[in-house]
Amino acid sequence: MANSDKKYSAVITAVGMYMPEKVLDNAFFESIVDTSDEWIMTRTGIKERRMLENGATSDMATKAALDLLKSKNMSPEELDLIIIASVTPDMFFPSTACLVQGNIGAKNAWGFDMNAACCSFLFALNTGAQFVQSGTCKKVMVIGADKMTSITDYTDRNNCILFGDGASAILLEPSEDFSLGLQDAILRVDGDGRENLYMKGGGSLNPPTHETVDKKMHYIYQNGKAVFKVAVKGMADVSYEIMQKNNLTADDVKFLVPHQANLRIIDATAKRMGVGSEKVMINIHKYGNTTSCTIPSCLTEYYRDGKIKKGDKLVLAAFGAGYTWGSTYLVWAID
Repeated sequence: MANSDKKYSAVITAVGMYMPEKVLDNAFFESIVDTSDEWIMTRTGIKERRMLENGATSDMATKAALDLLKSKNMSPEELDLIIIASVTPDMFFPSTACLVQGNIGAKNAWGFDMNAACCSFLFALNTGAQFVQSGTCKKVMVIGADKMTSITDYTDRNNCILFGDGASAILLEPSEDFSLGLQDAILRVDGDGRENLYMKGGGSLNPPTHETVDKKMHYIYQNGKAVFKVAVKGMADVSYEIMQKNNLTADDVKFLVPHQANLRIIDATAKRMGVGSEKVMINIHKYGNTTSCTIPSCLTEYYRDGKIKKGDKLVLAAFGAGYTWGSTYLVWAID
C-alpha cells in the first residue's frame, strides 16, 4: 500500500516479553537422545531453550502483555485490539486472544488469533498495521507466543533439540510521520510445501483418537532437509527483494531481524542481503526456536539493551510451515 493511501503510519511504541525460568541446555538432550552439544551447536546454533512447566500459551502471552503495559505505563483499557500469533493456542476456541483480553482486563479490546506457523508474528504484525493505518484502531497489541514443548516429541532427536517456549509483545499506534513505522511488506504462501512440515493430528482431518496419539500425530513432523533447502532460499530471496524494492543498501539497514529457526538459515539470509553478522539480531542460542516469539523477542531485547534507536531501519524476515514466508521493512520509532 502506498503511503498516500494511508491515513497514518503504524509505528511500534512499546515492547514486552516473558521467558519461562526452566532452562533446557544441550546437556539435557545428551541425556535423553543420541546427540551432543557440538552436534547441536554446529547444526543449529542453539545452546539453551526455555520450557514452561506449568501453564499454557495464554499465561506466557499475558505476562508479556503486562510487561509491555508496565513499561509503557498504560492501562489495558486503552487497547482496541489484541492479535495473538501462535501455533499452540490453549484450545481451538475460545481464541487465546479472548483469554489474554480477560486476563489483563482489556475491557474495550476485541481480538483474534493468527496462525501462519513460524511466520505467524510477521503476518499478525502486518495485519495489525492495517487497522492502525486505516484509522480503525489506535492501540493494537500483537503478541507472538508459543508453548512449543507441548507439541514436541522428545524421542525425535532431530526435532526435539530445536524448540522452546516464550512470548513477546509489541504495541502498534498511529503516527503522522510516514518516515517511521512499517514501510513495506512482502508476504507469501505456498501450499505445496504442506507435506514437509506439519502436525497432522487434532484438527478436523485427524480428530484425536487413541490411534492418532499412538502414531504421534499430535507432534511436529518435519522433513528437515527439504525444509532447510527451501527456507534458505525463501527467506534470503524475500529479504533481498524488499531491499531492492525500497532502494535499501546494506549500509542503510541497521539490523536484519530474522526468525530464529537455524543459525545457518540466518547466515545465508544475511549473506544474500550483504549485511555483516554484526547487523543480525540473534537470540537463538538462548531460547531456540520459539516460533511466533522469535522476532518480537529479538526486538524487545535489542531495544532494551540500547542497540536500536529511533530512525533505525530494520528488515524482518521469516519462513514457516505452509509454506509461509515473508519480509517486512520497518523504521524504529521509539527513542
